[in-house]
Amino acid sequence: MDEKRFNELYNRSYDRGILCFTDFLNIEEQSILENTYLPCVKFGGYDGSERVVACFGDGADSSDFPITLLELAPVNRKFADRLTHRDFLGALMNLGIKRELLGDIVISEDAGYLFCLEQISGYIIDNLDRIKHTSVSVKRINELPKTAVKEPEEKQVIVASLRLDALISAVFRLSRSESNKLFMQDKVYVNSRAVSNNSYQIKNGDIISVRGFGRITYVSQLKTTKKNRIVIQIKV
Repeated sequence: MDEKRFNELYNRSYDRGILCFTDFLNIEEQSILENTYLPCVKFGGYDGSERVVACFGDGADSSDFPITLLELAPVNRKFADRLTHRDFLGALMNLGIKRELLGDIVISEDAGYLFCLEQISGYIIDNLDRIKHTSVSVKRINELPKTAVKEPEEKQVIVASLRLDALISAVFRLSRSESNKLFMQDKVYVNSRAVSNNSYQIKNGDIISVRGFGRITYVSQLKTTKKNRIVIQIKV
């Protein structure tokens, strides 16, 4: 989805006084949206979701979003394959479903929990009956089970400075040159906006996403060591 489409949805919402929704947006599309500075609400079905739907219009809350949660569970758990995120996504792609209709897939134990647009949920329920060699059942549920919701892990990390490249190097154990390559490859995002400036000074609450590595939240600076390095608190 591009800037032109975002503007079309915003203008439609403004002109008609209605809520207008995008499909699920990946991190690159979220960055494009952030750079349009169009007012919107974003939600992916649960707190901390990576793929989100954007809503243009006043007064929207999470209950307005056309998102359905499906549980994809083995019929016979005893003989089920050990299914990965790739297995679940591959089975859905094999049904001819476009990726933008699908949100996050959360894996818990041997089941997958899929956030998708309402318009495709019935098709998935009627047609998805096997993943790899495992027969599965699909049903709508209201919320993620508690076992599937993982709280971010808090860690203390020592960094050379509060520059973004220093943080990425320390957290993901990369050399400074390896870290800087990620910026050149447009793989670094702060608060859903692509960042090419490796000297960006991180701020409390910044959410840093690095494609292929993961996502962290910078909480705060704790102290300075005798060697003048900085101890910070992050959530992974």
